[in-house]
Amino acid sequence: MISIKDAKGTPYDAAKHFGVFGLKKLAEGQTKRIAVSYSYFQPNGGAEMSASDKERVYSIVKGSITVNGKGESHVLNAGDLIYIGPGEERDMVINGGKPAEVLVIIVTP
Repeated sequence: MISIKDAKGTPYDAAKHFGVFGLKKLAEGQTKRIAVSYSYFQPNGGAEMSASDKERVYSIVKGSITVNGKGESHVLNAGDLIYIGPGEERDMVINGGKPAEVLVIIVTP
C-alpha cells in the first residue's frame, strides 16, 4: 500500500495547461499502470485542445469545468467525473469565475 497525505506530492507543469498548479500524487513507476495527480485550477485556467495515448479520468472535487471534444461538450461540477479514451482530443475551461480542483487518474498502456 502507498499512502499520500492531502498536501503532499511532487509539483509539476502539465503540458498545454495554463492557470493551474499540479501535484503528482502517484507517478508511473510507483504503481503498475496508473498515475494520479491533483490539479488546482485558477478561475482563468484550463487546457488547450490536445490528445494523449493514455486513458484518463477527471473527477471534479471542487468548482465547475467544461471539457470539450470533437462535437461534444460536458459541463462537470463537484462530484462528477469524465472518462477520456486514448487519442480523444479535448480541451478544458473553468466555469463560473471560481477556482476548480480536479483529481486526475491516468492509466498507462
